[in-house]
Amino acid sequence: MATAAASGTGAQSVRVTLWILLTVYVFNFIDRQIVNILAEPIARDLELSDTQIGLMTGLAFALFYTVLGIPIARIADRPATSRPKLIAVSLALWSGMTAICGLAQNFWQLLLARIGVGVGEAGCTPPAHSLISDMVPPEKRASALAFYSLGIPVGTLLGMIIGGTLADWVGWREAFVVVGLPGVGLALLVWFVLRDPRRIDAAAVLRAQAPAQALPLGQAVREVMQSRAFVLLLLAGSSAAFLSYGKTTWTTIFFQRTHDLTPGQVGLWFGLLGGVAGMIGTWAGGYLADRFGATRRRHVLSAPAIGMALAAPLAIAAYQAPSWPLALALLFVPTVCNALYYGPTYSAAQGLVPLKARAIAAAMLLFFQNLIGLGLGPLFFGMLSDWLQPAYGADSVRYVLYGAAVLGLVPAFFFWRCSLHLDAELDRKGA
Repeated sequence: MATAAASGTGAQSVRVTLWILLTVYVFNFIDRQIVNILAEPIARDLELSDTQIGLMTGLAFALFYTVLGIPIARIADRPATSRPKLIAVSLALWSGMTAICGLAQNFWQLLLARIGVGVGEAGCTPPAHSLISDMVPPEKRASALAFYSLGIPVGTLLGMIIGGTLADWVGWREAFVVVGLPGVGLALLVWFVLRDPRRIDAAAVLRAQAPAQALPLGQAVREVMQSRAFVLLLLAGSSAAFLSYGKTTWTTIFFQRTHDLTPGQVGLWFGLLGGVAGMIGTWAGGYLADRFGATRRRHVLSAPAIGMALAAPLAIAAYQAPSWPLALALLFVPTVCNALYYGPTYSAAQGLVPLKARAIAAAMLLFFQNLIGLGLGPLFFGMLSDWLQPAYGADSVRYVLYGAAVLGLVPAFFFWRCSLHLDAELDRKGA
């Protein structure tokens, strides 16, 4: 198997794979985030309540996305599975369902289409992480996974700007169609161009088939959860995602309520800030993890721990700023700091688990990050804002964001605690 992988994963092949997977992940987040910027025209056209919009964009999508991630990861971990083809099928499904969103005539049709998007997107990241981890040496893994994770800020940025522009020019229905259909063409590229190193030498795969069978699901989960470092990493990543999704949604509302910006202005300026800062933080997190983790592996997680601790007071200062340009400027550094965790988190997770459970480990991280973060983060902060509104009025969102900034110390603590176990556990697993 190692010989087969080595023959097909030269430097050029790895670069091509990473760039294509990054593009796929950009499409993933464009199709996931575009509904947020289109929510208001959709609500007016289909006469939806805020609760229906929240259900469509948050919990329903996250529930199907996260629950299906684990069985799809099981398929990805099977030696006979072509992970690029699995990604291609998933991409075609979620892109097609995004386009179908534009045909919805009522809430239930739109909800079902968004569930379809979530089902498709569940088949993207677990096999992608597993594929990258097999093709890239451990000392470069954090940078490679951070490069792939650039799809989050890039896709979010493009989703907000493209979605808002298309909504103004041609309407929300056409926006879904225009954004969704190109993904079907990209799926064909993934299908015919990318190769799985496990399947390059069919004879080697067949010879290795018996010892390389995927672990039973229960055994895979037990082996993953036996790692104390992985459990702490799960807590760190989930709490970070909870705050990230919650703050993104309510910071957008904060600029509209407190600084009287229009949705279009918020989409442009906050989208640019979040996209650029997110890209810098995501890349820097991977670079710092590889740079300092090579000296001592516990330092793979030092940047996320320190960054999230530093982000808390800076974010509070931003929410106190008297003008929106100053508030945006002050949010830049905290946004960079909060994005440092993507590459190091998934790199550490891939090293802490057995080879045959890598996709399961990625799926479990995604399960908790998205169910808790995407599903509950915006909802929790919204409920908290309603609770504070009688006392603080429109300023309730500002106080919610103060609390969210302080809570950033929670994932910082878990990243630090996890780092204390990395050296011993990675040595024990021979990573």
